[in-house]
Amino acid sequence: MILGAGLAGLATAARLRSGYRLLEASDRVGGLCATAVDEGFRFDVTGHLFHSRDAEIRAWIESMLGPRLLRIERRSRIFSHGVYTRFPFQANTFGLPPAVAFECLKGFFEAWDRRDSYAGPPRDFDDFIRRYFGDGIARHFMVPYNTKLWGVAPREMSSAWTDRFVPKPSRDDVVAGAVGLNDRELGYNATFLYPRGGIGELPEAIHRRLAIPAELGTAVLGIEVRRRIALTTRGPVPYRRLVTTMPLQRLGLLLRGAPAWVARAASRLRCTSLAYLDVALERRPGNDYHWSYVPEERYPFYRVGAYSNFSPALVPRGKGSLYVELASRRPFRRSHLPAVVRGLRELGLIRREGDIRFVRPRRIPFAYVVYDHAWEKARARLHAFLAENGILSCGRYGSWEYSAMEDALLAGRDAARWAKEGEG
Repeated sequence: MILGAGLAGLATAARLRSGYRLLEASDRVGGLCATAVDEGFRFDVTGHLFHSRDAEIRAWIESMLGPRLLRIERRSRIFSHGVYTRFPFQANTFGLPPAVAFECLKGFFEAWDRRDSYAGPPRDFDDFIRRYFGDGIARHFMVPYNTKLWGVAPREMSSAWTDRFVPKPSRDDVVAGAVGLNDRELGYNATFLYPRGGIGELPEAIHRRLAIPAELGTAVLGIEVRRRIALTTRGPVPYRRLVTTMPLQRLGLLLRGAPAWVARAASRLRCTSLAYLDVALERRPGNDYHWSYVPEERYPFYRVGAYSNFSPALVPRGKGSLYVELASRRPFRRSHLPAVVRGLRELGLIRREGDIRFVRPRRIPFAYVVYDHAWEKARARLHAFLAENGILSCGRYGSWEYSAMEDALLAGRDAARWAKEGEG
């Protein structure tokens, strides 16, 4: 049995081909990889872009989406101190006010000279930032931006997730970026794939090819671990092996017959929710950037993306659309809109409030897994207990990690292999 028809669950079913039941609580597949239509505008659940490293997975996606798959070179920027600079900040100080650029460069080279003096790994994410980028870059981007993104101070987090997702530029990269000579894009997402009609086309394409479709509208209320029975809104469902992609924190609280420490370990796992806005525009955005990072505290958002810059098919002719990721986790109120409008005007995305056709507040209850100092031990104990009882928890939230869409598909491939080995 597979719980959850997001990318990881769908990929598991696609690899198994038969002998499974795929249960999904909502009325559609895709999880957070989905596209909704509103007055002719197509909105994803914020920015969902496909970055490919695995040749087999890439070929599989291309075989399903064919000419509907766009290949896009990233156009992302940082907006701070009233100017746009290239991504990543730590390798592109050109264009910043001279005093700010000097502080960032000075701090970077002081940190570089100290690198060999450290005896062990960084003690936390804040230490990682200052060790590899210096105090100037920490002050002007890394600390304020990541505090807005994660909802906690970097010192509360470990650095376990950083190697892949936080680019560490060379000295030459930093010097070139200080004088405007960087000739290459840095980071894991320099190029990406995107379906013309929105990211929801990807899970829908996978689902259409399944021999056994997902059972939609079937939520899990509890799992009897010893008897291997899932209690669902449609009655009890027995299983031999269970692949689950629901959030690990939630799963730990649904296990019946498990030792008391399992629920305690699950309760120690932390994540941040995400409040964001889908914004429909009467005209195209004022620049062609795919998204921009906004570190300064005076702005109510930390990132703004332009759906309509990914694909013109997402909006009616001549219109535009944005997603605005808010720093506050509180429910969005109409009284908060003027500050958002002022910020969008300063970024040059709109000229006046009248450019906005409508705004839709959205919320993602599980957004970013917080890599705090309890993360590693609690996660490892839970996964070990699940494995002993024929359960594999995978995918971004099932594994409880920060990962990309391709990682979810790879997790599904591995889950299918694990399920088949159990049958043997």
